[in-house]
Formats: sequence, structure tokens, C-alpha cells
Amino acid sequence: MRISLMITCLADVLRPAAGEAVVNILRRLGHQVIFPESQTCCGQPMFNSGLHRLAAEQAQHTIECFEGTEVVVTPSGSCAAMVKVEYPKLLNDQPLWAQRARELADRTYEFSDFLVNRLGALELGARYPGRVAYHYACHLRMLNQTNEVQRLIEHIDGATFVGLDREDQCCGFGGSFAVRYPQISGALVDDKMRCVLKSDANVLVSTDTGCLMNIGGRLHREGHPMEVLHIAELLDRV
Repeated sequence: MRISLMITCLADVLRPAAGEAVVNILRRLGHQVIFPESQTCCGQPMFNSGLHRLAAEQAQHTIECFEGTEVVVTPSGSCAAMVKVEYPKLLNDQPLWAQRARELADRTYEFSDFLVNRLGALELGARYPGRVAYHYACHLRMLNQTNEVQRLIEHIDGATFVGLDREDQCCGFGGSFAVRYPQISGALVDDKMRCVLKSDANVLVSTDTGCLMNIGGRLHREGHPMEVLHIAELLDRV
């Protein structure tokens, strides 16, 4: 299969290792991975700020970037949700663009969703001798994803999956939410940190770089040297 990687802004700038891990895994599974170089932001920051005209323009640019691709995979539930759920709504008053948006939505997958639900690939040869906790990122609800990451962890040789209290509670990042409402955001990430520490996990994984940045940053500032990884990075340890 010929797969286009949608890297996302945060992964590109702050966690390129997640994108590299996605490429490594997909290639090991026998797929060709390409990278459309004209891609930029999916438009979610503008959309969340109420700038829907600008977000629609960015959606059109992204649609053109990935036009004609067989499959698009992204290491981000939030960006996948933007493409799959919001693009068709944003462009609904422009029939031709709306159709192109729906076509892109239909062939776009969040990484763990693609592995588990499209490929049925759970055995990836990954090894990790430790306890793994998982933060369920909010936007996965919009994608109707449930236990995909847990199933992947349970097939890692040597790994023990440990549940978190309030696993699906927001970490407090929410993009610009963390900037606009820092006190609420701080309270949420403090609670998430306590749940993570209570699990006695060796590593925390998630599907979204924003969540990892937020939780990992708070753990670091509070002096807790826990490893924080994108699920792709853990699955790439073979």
C-alpha cells in the first residue's frame, strides 16, 4: 500500500521521533510511505479560535496536498478528527470542496486506528520490559476509537499494561485552551500527573503530541523522571 504521512505541526516541530517511528513501522509491514512536502497545519488552531474562514482555506490547502493519495496516516487523533469530522462541515456550503473533503476523510486514519482496524496488525515485534500506562486523548472520542492502543500495548513482548484512574479525562492541554485558561489547564494536568504516578508505570504513552508535551512537561517540572512516548515510538522498539 502507498501511504501518505500527515506529520502534523507539533510532531514536526516538537516530536519528529514519532513521525520517524510511524514510517519505520509501516515500512516493516511492507508499505511504501511518502511525504507530501507542501503540507502545513491542518487548520485546527484557527477552527478552535472561531476563525472558520481561515480554517476552511487551510482545509482546502490540505485537501489539495493529499489529493489522489491512496491512504493518509497521521500520528495525531486531534488532526485526524479535524480532517475526518470538521473538514466536511467547514466546506459544506461549497459542494465540490465538500465532496473532496469527504473523500479525504474516508481515506485518513489516526495511526493506531490504521494498524488495528484497517490492517489488523497487532503483532509488530515490539519489545519493552516494563509497565505501560496509557492516556486516552480526547479527540479519539470523535473518531469512535476505544481500546486500540491498549490492544497494541498488550501485544508488546515483555510489556504489562496498567490502567489509569480517569484514563479518558482531559490532560488540560486542548491547544489554545491551555493558554486561555491556564488555571483550569494546570489543575487538570496536575490531576492527570497524580493518576500517572499512582499507576507506578515505567512509561506513559498516548496518541497525541500535545498531550505528551503537557503531561511530560508537568512531570519534568515536578521532578518525576518518567519516560513519556508516542505509542509509535514504543512500538518501534524491537
